[in-house]
Amino acid sequence: MDNPVIQTMLNHRSVRKYKKDQPSDEIVETIVRAGQQAPFASQLYSVLLSRKKKAPFGAPLWFIICVDLYKLERFMKIRGWEVVTNDLSLLFFGIQDAAYMAQNMVVAGESLGLFSCFLGAAPYQAERIARDFKLPPRVFPLVGLVMGYPAEDFPPRPRYPLSFTLFEDRYPEFTDDEVAAAMKVMDDGYLAQGYYVKQKAKIPIEVDKKDAFTYDNYSWTEHIARKWGQWYRSPEELTEQLRKRGFEITGKE
Repeated sequence: MDNPVIQTMLNHRSVRKYKKDQPSDEIVETIVRAGQQAPFASQLYSVLLSRKKKAPFGAPLWFIICVDLYKLERFMKIRGWEVVTNDLSLLFFGIQDAAYMAQNMVVAGESLGLFSCFLGAAPYQAERIARDFKLPPRVFPLVGLVMGYPAEDFPPRPRYPLSFTLFEDRYPEFTDDEVAAAMKVMDDGYLAQGYYVKQKAKIPIEVDKKDAFTYDNYSWTEHIARKWGQWYRSPEELTEQLRKRGFEITGKE
């Protein structure tokens, strides 16, 4: 099945080179307004925008989508209520709200000819972002999103086959061969596009393990395995950022 909305979504690419052209205020407002129409629990989000700072990849727009409990607590106070829900629950609902909005913004942007790239490190830079944007307590940066008119063109990146994604009624018990077949779809697709060799994006091995890969066979599954097999061993860095923003996720008395 096909229609313009589906084509926009199927043609999605994360772009890392942008033209200098600055989208108009009308386009920016349209993208954010479309983002607001995403489903939500309690609209626990806010969007920051910078057009003055040098954005990654030379993008003209640099959004940061935040989980925002500050506005919730302000209007609850006006209604004579105090928040008693624990921060971990509110954080999960806020992450859902902010993520839905962020994705709506991506689709809206692409429908207008703007492409984008998510930047996942924002939670680890929360204190700096809070200073830069003078954020009140209880606002936590969830994800960065740069956007603009693309200065590069390439096919959409591979995705898992549906048999490894859509499970009706029960989650299957995969054999190693079935997992390997899904891995091959991803790896062959990225190798065919020369994705990692073009970016020189091979993650070094930081543990006692021999590197048996060259750019001839280094692809998506090895790249992802090296990320989550080496990085962020302790949650303390992230929980400290949350604490500094006024979130307590270890429980309240």
